[in-house]
Amino acid sequence: MHGRRAYLDVTLSLLNAVPALDRASAGAPSTCRACGAGLSRSFLDLGETPLANALLTDEQLRAGEDPCFPLHALVCDSCLLVQLAHTVSPERLFSDYVYFSSYSSSWVEHARAFVTVAADRLQLAGGSRVVEVASNDGYLLQHFAGTGVDVLGVEPAANVAEVARAKGIATDCEFCGLSYAESLVDRAGPADLVVANNVLAHVPDLHDVLAGVGVLLGAAGVASIEFPHLLELMRNLQFDTIYHEHFSYFSLHAILPILAGHDLQVFDVDRLATHGGSLRLWVAASSAPRPWDGAARLEAVLADERHGRLDQPCGYDGFAPTVDRLVDRFAEFLVVSGASGKRTAAYGAAAKGITFLNRAGIRSDDLLFVADRNPVKQGRYLPGSHLPVVDPARLDTARPDQVLILPWNLRAEIAAQLQGIRAWSGRFVTAVPDVEVWT
Repeated sequence: MHGRRAYLDVTLSLLNAVPALDRASAGAPSTCRACGAGLSRSFLDLGETPLANALLTDEQLRAGEDPCFPLHALVCDSCLLVQLAHTVSPERLFSDYVYFSSYSSSWVEHARAFVTVAADRLQLAGGSRVVEVASNDGYLLQHFAGTGVDVLGVEPAANVAEVARAKGIATDCEFCGLSYAESLVDRAGPADLVVANNVLAHVPDLHDVLAGVGVLLGAAGVASIEFPHLLELMRNLQFDTIYHEHFSYFSLHAILPILAGHDLQVFDVDRLATHGGSLRLWVAASSAPRPWDGAARLEAVLADERHGRLDQPCGYDGFAPTVDRLVDRFAEFLVVSGASGKRTAAYGAAAKGITFLNRAGIRSDDLLFVADRNPVKQGRYLPGSHLPVVDPARLDTARPDQVLILPWNLRAEIAAQLQGIRAWSGRFVTAVPDVEVWT
């Protein structure tokens, strides 16, 4: 505990130099949020971009309230963490949130399958405690219902936390850092399992959150940490997963020393298909015995990253030009489609789609609208493009020739939901990793 605290004190002193976006101007120098080294190597500069989940109301649109901020990812030459040069405060990004995990049936199924695996591997039963960091609307913890396992969600977005509570899932509306973790352990003891699915990318202060995870685990707990794999992001041109809410982009090479600095060991890794290719790390205290041996799987992932040159700074230099070529191909496709009389709508008001549309310069006269099944998003407008967000039923009345699926990671799920477009010979389009049209 004292070693972790000392490490945190040192790293936080370095992180104080990282500028918050609300205070800093574009192009201001930045330091690595993991190791404190200076950042100078560009990974991808997306320019001035609106906040991806800041959907606009009618009033905001009329008032011209659509602010843009620098969106520039750099790679640290010292520790190889890819990260944003400037950050927006988490309070601004997450206090009132429009993303609800339960609206993706495949993601809920992913969570259910994980709960089954974790309960079996860790022998979770009555009396066991599970804490989920950034638990959203209870999409995962709901699967523990009826098992006797004590669960607690920790969710900073008040509106989302309230939805989880309405499901009967105990949820603290908090950011889960060291101070909160210490207070929770003082009143309830450590957890047998800590779940952190797609949360590390969303925190500007990695060290505070990981120190908190270490405290929650105690001497014998296990953490499951999932994140999109940077190797897959680069292989498949998933540049649209870069937006202001994602402060960091992880390879296994980059995250291992960060965890080790908090006396945490990674003892196994699972490769996942979610979010275009993710990793699930199984983590415990460095002093704890390994529950099982996943060394061979860890080495296999590290070998793949070495093959992709993610273990050397120059391996990141060619990403931006490939993104430019992809965006040019999509822009040409849309122009040709329009010239031939085809009408195109979009589906999925997802953060990645907003990054893509803004990078491609798409505006409200280029697409009909964007449909989304989340009623919280309907009636609003995408930032930047100002596309109206409508109920998917509008697709049946508008009958577009093409539907651009913006959340490409859910293309199979969405195509199954929208199979009715085949009645008027409608076709599906995805733009990542390349422009593809299919029925």
